[in-house]
Amino acid sequence: MQLQRLFQRFGNVFVGGILRSPLHAMLSKNILLLTFNGRVSGRQYSTPVNYALIDEEIYIFSKKDRIWWRNLRGGAPVMFRLQGSAATGWGEAFEDESEVERGLMEFLQAVPNFAKYYEVGLDEEGRLKREDVAQAAKPWVLVKITRDE
Repeated sequence: MQLQRLFQRFGNVFVGGILRSPLHAMLSKNILLLTFNGRVSGRQYSTPVNYALIDEEIYIFSKKDRIWWRNLRGGAPVMFRLQGSAATGWGEAFEDESEVERGLMEFLQAVPNFAKYYEVGLDEEGRLKREDVAQAAKPWVLVKITRDE
C-alpha cells in the first residue's frame, strides 16, 4: 500500500509538472491541475484530475474512498490550471447519488470515450445505458467547479 501511494504521489508531481509547463497540451485536453486548501490543516494541495467542461462548469469525478474531495464539501475557493491557463473558482463536492448519476450522464455525453472506463454500455440506438450509468455512479463523488468571472 505504501508503494502504491509513493507511485501515485510521484505520478501526481510528474503530471502536475507537465500541466504547469509549455508541454501541457499533451495532457490538458482532459486533465487539469486543481489546487485547494485543506479544511483542517489550511495546507495547500494540488492534484491532477480528469475533467469535462459542461455548460461553463467543470465536472470532475473522484472515488468516494479518496480524501482530497472532502475539502470541497459545502464549497470552497479553488485554483486550477485549465489548458495552460491559471484560473480561480468555486469548487463543491456532491455526494447525493441522484446528483452524481445525473452529473455522470452529462459527463459521459460530453466525453463519450470515458464510458468504457466507467463500464457504461450503449443501447441499440447508441445512447448511454441509463442503468449502467446508475450503477457506475455509486462509488463516485461529483465535484463541480464554477469559474470566477
